[in-house]
Amino acid sequence: MLLTVRNLSKSYGAINVLDDVSFVVNAHERSGIIGPNGVGKSTLLRILTGYEEADTGHVAFGPASEPGYLPQTTPEFYGQSIQDLILQALGNVRRLEERMHQLETAMGQASEEQLADLLAEYNNVSIRFQDLGGYDLDHKIATVMAGLHIDYLDREQEMSRLSGGEKARIGLAILLLRAPDILLLDEPTNHLDFASIAWLETYLASYTGAVVLVSHDRQFLNRAINRIFEIDEYDHKLKIYEGNYDAYVQAKAQERIKWEEDYQRQQEEIVALRERIKAAKRAVLRTQSRPARDNDKFARHFFEQNVQSSSTSKIHQAEVLLERIEADPIPKPPEILRVSSQFHGDPMQSQEVIRLEQISKRFDERTLFEHIDLTIGPRARMMLVGENGAGKTTLFRLIMGQEQADSGTIHITEGARVGYLPQDPFFADLDTSVIDAYRYGQVGYESEFVGRLIGYGLFRLDDMHKKVRQLSMGQRRKLEIARLLAARPNMLLLDEPTNYISLDVLEAFESALQMFPGPVIAISHDRWFIQRFGGEVWVLQQARLSKQEHENVKNA
Repeated sequence: MLLTVRNLSKSYGAINVLDDVSFVVNAHERSGIIGPNGVGKSTLLRILTGYEEADTGHVAFGPASEPGYLPQTTPEFYGQSIQDLILQALGNVRRLEERMHQLETAMGQASEEQLADLLAEYNNVSIRFQDLGGYDLDHKIATVMAGLHIDYLDREQEMSRLSGGEKARIGLAILLLRAPDILLLDEPTNHLDFASIAWLETYLASYTGAVVLVSHDRQFLNRAINRIFEIDEYDHKLKIYEGNYDAYVQAKAQERIKWEEDYQRQQEEIVALRERIKAAKRAVLRTQSRPARDNDKFARHFFEQNVQSSSTSKIHQAEVLLERIEADPIPKPPEILRVSSQFHGDPMQSQEVIRLEQISKRFDERTLFEHIDLTIGPRARMMLVGENGAGKTTLFRLIMGQEQADSGTIHITEGARVGYLPQDPFFADLDTSVIDAYRYGQVGYESEFVGRLIGYGLFRLDDMHKKVRQLSMGQRRKLEIARLLAARPNMLLLDEPTNYISLDVLEAFESALQMFPGPVIAISHDRWFIQRFGGEVWVLQQARLSKQEHENVKNA
């Protein structure tokens, strides 16, 4: 066993996050942690890695087992270059190599009595060295860097000069080069393109150690894992489902059907028992109130005694059964989250909402795109794809006026209200409350805004006065979506909208997008989302923007 977790519990004040969580992880097992935003998925990974402490419970890694952790937000790596981080990552391999040389020297000078122990240790060390790719380090480095599409970066370049997506991929590459016995990954696909996600799926499938990961990418969960760890939002316990995400969905649906049937059957049994008790008591009262003739007194008394005895026995039996049920009833299945949020922007009247003419943009010596011409109509559905660093987010920022093009013009029709969802949740003041962050810039009573926010189905009443700082990244994303809904946009620019959103909210959000009356342009590498989104697929590559067949994306 590489990892054993027993009876783990964690609370933040009165808020219970994890309760009596237990599981075991063995080599070659690949487990995906899922559950609603804020349920404790990232907290569990941080506890396993020692970044947080559990209130109760026990976490134990196997002898000499090394964990490796990829957080949801990448560290800054101040003052370090890519090459510095690579050398640090390979430190364990280098130490094994040094130990092998020491053992080789020792074996040349050892007596027969010492040789057996030295050979045994050398065999263990050399196997570990081989498993970590020690005999082919340069090839391994090149493979990982190419697989994550960061081989174009100068290894002497300082991390501070890289984009957020590049830093995230470097962080993942460094962890994979370390090759720990158990990988603990929090949203590893958030900054990966199609090719990199496909490469990572293959890499993890053949990984010699174990993998425990948090992800909202449904296709990635289908291809990369073989167990699901679900953290329940009501009892805060962890339940294990064997198989991939599709198997989990099927098992969960059958489980829900059985739960609803068992609950309904028990409710009917409770009603029947109560009716039986009432009927038996009425029978006793009837026998006691029936008038009798003088010559029938003995028969009446005998009859009453039998009826009362039988009824008393029935009452007792029914009451015992009722008490047993009510002492440990089947809980009522909770209402399935219904995100009632819909976009209510007014339809666009203009036949030309946005027009890009000869747009070009460069950074230093690198050309992102040049001479781009594009017209976006009032009902456009466009999915913008391309490799990381191709300039997709930059194109959005140009449309939003957050950056300026080197050449060309952008025309936006009068009356357009553009709703923009950035790639990563951003709030200028993390110490503001959820309700204040939602109502920012809007006029009205607090109770009115509380009603709207709860009405979306994204938050509950007890979330209203939490600080934004206390929210998980997924909860912050939901707050951004709520603000987007409140703004009533009539055009949407969505940059990786499925990042951080839990699967229950994600499917409702996808449905809301399908009903949106105005143009929608989305950037995404989520293959499941792209298939459901439909519309036209446009590829930004080699500084050019071109339309692509949808089937090419479906099969990615």
